[in-house]
Amino acid sequence: MTSAVQNTPDQPADAGTRAPLVFGGVPEAEGFAKVPITARDRVHFRVDRDLPLAEFRAELPDGVTVSHDEGEGLYRVDGPCGQGQVLADWIRAWCAGRDCTTVGLRAEAGVRRRAPRDLPPAFLEDLCRHYQPLSLKRLQRNMSTIRLHLPDPDDLSQQVAEWILKAVGQYDETKGVPFGAFLATQLSKWVHDLGRNAHGRTAADTENRQQKAVAAFQAEHQRRPTERELAAYMGQSVATLRRNSQTVATLNGLRNLQSLDGGPDATEVLLPDSHEAPDQIMDEADQTLLSHALTAACAPDPTAARGQRAAQPNVLGWATWYLTTWGGQTKTQVSADLATSVRNMNVHADRVERVLKDRLAELSE
Repeated sequence: MTSAVQNTPDQPADAGTRAPLVFGGVPEAEGFAKVPITARDRVHFRVDRDLPLAEFRAELPDGVTVSHDEGEGLYRVDGPCGQGQVLADWIRAWCAGRDCTTVGLRAEAGVRRRAPRDLPPAFLEDLCRHYQPLSLKRLQRNMSTIRLHLPDPDDLSQQVAEWILKAVGQYDETKGVPFGAFLATQLSKWVHDLGRNAHGRTAADTENRQQKAVAAFQAEHQRRPTERELAAYMGQSVATLRRNSQTVATLNGLRNLQSLDGGPDATEVLLPDSHEAPDQIMDEADQTLLSHALTAACAPDPTAARGQRAAQPNVLGWATWYLTTWGGQTKTQVSADLATSVRNMNVHADRVERVLKDRLAELSE
């Protein structure tokens, strides 16, 4: 069964009217109206080891459902309104009786959701088939971000299908917003959440705030802010800004480091994309590795003869990599600041790249 864009009998299409979407023989708006979104109390929690989910479900009180997000390790238990705290106490006691410790258990009242499985099967199947390719097309501009977490196309397709079902569960047809527009907005948020879930919210949110602040300052003053100006603009001390900038540096550094593999996407991730939220942070060991690799790549070659360029520290190469990787600047901006040509910067940066490739190849053996 395939989805189709059709006209309802009493609303013929004309050149300026968009025909309603019909899935499984049911108009899209009518399908959502058949299973309206309702309010439920929800309990979120994690545990220190996997729950026996079948047993847990079997012993839940009547009218209560549970879902488990394996990627996040998060359990969600939904029950009638007014029962959130009772459910939280029941879950805590049930887990304690099986030597499980709950983590971050909290009750949330009045969560508005629908169960996708309650929609007509043919309607849901056609809806997902229709929005799957549209969602993939919508996510093309975020692909460098997505590939860091979902390099396999099959994994990406599976994730998009899950996102569509998640949007179906959250979509409130009474708000007057088309489902397609709601889905597009949620996809942008959920792409950002890939990094937040994998590496913690602080790093991704810090870079997002800094990027927005820099963009706003530039729009207002037609130039990039100095460190002190940016700190004042964000309402932070210079020390706090510098601390946060180290987090941002790590995020950008990872993208630049990954571009050294010479793959087809190397040019895409060489410089951070200002239109999408950064989403990756390395652990402490990887930060140290990157720092040492860059420093070593710019150090004098002890085997080079006196007077040769390799016998001198590659200061311009180091500055080029540092300022474009950690400072978030373009080569044009760095060229103006350092009063040198972009061509000269590229020559020195290429020397760094060659040494970095060799060092990373040695480490991977």
